[in-house]
Amino acid sequence: MTTFRKSTPSRPRTLLRSRLLRVTTPVALGSVLILTVPQAIRAAPAAEPAHPHAHAHAPAAEPWPPDDVWTRPLKAWTHYHISVPYGIPGDWQAGRHTGVDFAVRPGVRVRSVGSGTVVHTNRSGDYGKAVTVRMNDGHYTLFAHLSRITVHPGQRVHARTRLGYSGSTGRSTGPHLHFEVRATRQYGSDIDPLTYLADHGVHLPDNLLDD
Repeated sequence: MTTFRKSTPSRPRTLLRSRLLRVTTPVALGSVLILTVPQAIRAAPAAEPAHPHAHAHAPAAEPWPPDDVWTRPLKAWTHYHISVPYGIPGDWQAGRHTGVDFAVRPGVRVRSVGSGTVVHTNRSGDYGKAVTVRMNDGHYTLFAHLSRITVHPGQRVHARTRLGYSGSTGRSTGPHLHFEVRATRQYGSDIDPLTYLADHGVHLPDNLLDD
């Protein structure tokens, strides 16, 4: 009796299976992609909208005071005395003292008394190192005998802006701040500095400045 072996699958069947795999694989992959892409989108954390106070915890710059705020020309808690008052007769070119002298130790911070624009920062004859500010009301304030200047021409300043530090430059017998107010920029157009400040609500005690 003759025994026959089971025949091996023919080549055409193998080719058919290979073609079926090539056709179904992209479909299967496409199904996976269709299912997984929306899931990935849902799983990804949504971008948080910008919060209106996103920088609330960052250190904020100190805001400028309003233009109508006025202050004293020396920093807080400065001990001083008026060594030469305004308007007394003397050998000054104008025949009188054109400002008020605050005797203070060297290196005291000198501040703008209000809002305006710096128009002069340089040595100025007997005034030594001086700063002149054109105030918003049209007057000019002058700070003289400074040891150092910390502003520049054209700079906008406000009340309490540091202009420099007290010293004894120019014609001076000791450290002090010469504070002068002028109706125009010209020498000799001065007005009483303490009255000017008082008209803007700033009153200086006899011997102590405090804020």
